[in-house]
Amino acid sequence: MKLKNINICERMEHYIVAGLSIALIDKGQINMTAGFGVLEAGTTNIVNSNSIFNACSISKFVTSMLVMKLTEQGVFDLDEDVNNRLSSWKVPENEFTQKNKVTLRRLLSHQSGVTDPDGSFAELNFTQGFPVMVDLLEGRTPYCNVPINVMYEPGSDFQYSDAGFCIIQLLIEDSFGKPFYEVMNEHIFEPLNLKNSSFPQTISKARREDFSCGHKNGKIVNVKYPIYPYPAASGLWTTPSDLAILVIEFMRSLRGESEIGLSASMAKEMINPQGCKAWTGLGVFLDGSKHEIEISSLGWGVGFQCMMVAYPYLETGAVIMTNTDLGVHQLKSIIGEVYNSLIFFNI
Repeated sequence: MKLKNINICERMEHYIVAGLSIALIDKGQINMTAGFGVLEAGTTNIVNSNSIFNACSISKFVTSMLVMKLTEQGVFDLDEDVNNRLSSWKVPENEFTQKNKVTLRRLLSHQSGVTDPDGSFAELNFTQGFPVMVDLLEGRTPYCNVPINVMYEPGSDFQYSDAGFCIIQLLIEDSFGKPFYEVMNEHIFEPLNLKNSSFPQTISKARREDFSCGHKNGKIVNVKYPIYPYPAASGLWTTPSDLAILVIEFMRSLRGESEIGLSASMAKEMINPQGCKAWTGLGVFLDGSKHEIEISSLGWGVGFQCMMVAYPYLETGAVIMTNTDLGVHQLKSIIGEVYNSLIFFNI
């Protein structure tokens, strides 16, 4: 795994990107990390391998790894009606749930029938504070002011949904009687020694040395450190190196060598086409086929864009994170140029 024919600093200047960090995976190991630019425009706080970025929706990949481990342990069943285990809130029953129920498999693959209301799931407003997840799902918060319901028959269509992952978060919290981040720390972050990964509710001045500010159009966004108060869906702050370690753990799982206890069969289930869309796995998106299958996860929020991509059977991959929102899809900007310059494998 290596980069070819790209001057990242020059392309950052072209796109007006403040900072970029990358980790490359080859032969199932991190073989390169690099940082470019600064954490905050107008300063000399340079990006390095310990610089922490807002992962936004790549959080869903991390959440999916947790769900698969808990399923492996028998805590969950991917195909069970989630209402059987939810206790503090229930998915409302209606005409769409008569034949097919909302399950973890359908939530992880965005085919549960749950959709996001317009204007919902914005970044944290510090004057309003973190929403209680039950209140959010019942439409009693400004982050989602419409009750979450099943809007089409589960399994019949794909609708990308943050609300679906909020249901997963609540299911985990109801099952363990503790906050989502504690379960994640215990089962994923601590076993893999992911010291730079967290779901912060605030980023205090004492912690800001390694945290990136968000940028757009060359300027810092209004809130320097935008936080999404939906940890399972989009709340993760991390480094490319930590995410690369998790990708490597997934590759190890496929070989039957997991450090967190994820079997090869459970790992393969994550990258099997799910339901009505062949390009949807469990918490990841799919391209290619068989042993050249590509998995990916994208993050895009206020002031940040990032991408995780891997060929798990070939044991190569990359995590690219930036502290700049360029207003276009990742593959149409600097992340796309870096991705296109990667040599994942020799054909």
